[in-house]
Amino acid sequence: MKHLTIIVPDGENNLSSIVGAYKIFTRANAYWKETGRNELFTIQLAGISKEVEFYDGLFSVKPHTHISGIVKTNLIIIPSLNHNYQKAVEDNELLIGWIAKQYRNGAEIASICTGAFMLASSGLLDGKTCSTHWAVADNFRNMFPKVNLQTDKLITDENGIYTNGGAYSFLNLVLYLIEKYYDRQAAVFCSKVFQIEMDRHSQSAFTIFKGQKLHGDEMVREAQAYIESKPYEKISVEHLSSRFSVGRRNFDRRFIKATGNTPVEYAQRVKIESAKKAFETSRKTINEVMYEVGYSDVKAFREVFRKITGMSPLEYRGKYNKEALA
Repeated sequence: MKHLTIIVPDGENNLSSIVGAYKIFTRANAYWKETGRNELFTIQLAGISKEVEFYDGLFSVKPHTHISGIVKTNLIIIPSLNHNYQKAVEDNELLIGWIAKQYRNGAEIASICTGAFMLASSGLLDGKTCSTHWAVADNFRNMFPKVNLQTDKLITDENGIYTNGGAYSFLNLVLYLIEKYYDRQAAVFCSKVFQIEMDRHSQSAFTIFKGQKLHGDEMVREAQAYIESKPYEKISVEHLSSRFSVGRRNFDRRFIKATGNTPVEYAQRVKIESAKKAFETSRKTINEVMYEVGYSDVKAFREVFRKITGMSPLEYRGKYNKEALA
């Protein structure tokens, strides 16, 4: 029988991802047994404290065991953390070291949402691709520059390490793991029991673009502010570089280094974010919104919109603005 460890970190972290992972894997075990097979996993919650409180003591979790009691495990799930990631990492150094040791001994690891901060602190994500909640992308990139963060992805799978996007999208990661370790039928069964939509691959439609501002390049910050102040205009990179008295190639290089986007990509994201808000809050047509954010070619607008959100403008409007369909 395989062993599953669901980590219970010290600190006021996220209870729902611990409970959710435990319940779904427990149900998958039961399904496996009901269909004439032995339970696949021994499931244990493990931590470094006998009891961890959540939400000012309203709830508490008593792990089955201390991590020192687990010599070998096959799969480790790291739940999401709450907002002080540096403190969460500092408070759980013993856990982080244990996770790295287990990985070297053959365990696979899955991090949920901001649990990626704990996983990245182990060094295991260096040079690898991962995802986390789009809202903490800047913070994550600053703390872990060696990690290839891709917040458009809902799930990443690389060398026995799995990560996922934000909040309750962890349910999709759990189904992904159920399908990998059990089979497709078990995953479909759990999706029906827990009413989770299967086979989601992107969190792009949920992203609110605010621009990457946690960098020290004042010129780039001024350029970002200028782009964001004119979402309805077509701004050339030549105009931007001359406005800030910087050569075109040097401007591009500094902008990409600071924000992770080219100036053109950044302007596109600003425009599409403005379009998204218009679709969410008005009954304007696709063409009206397209012209308002500086596009004149319908095909080009649709392609950029889908590239950034994973949906067509019409699909997005239908999903987030029911009044527009009336």
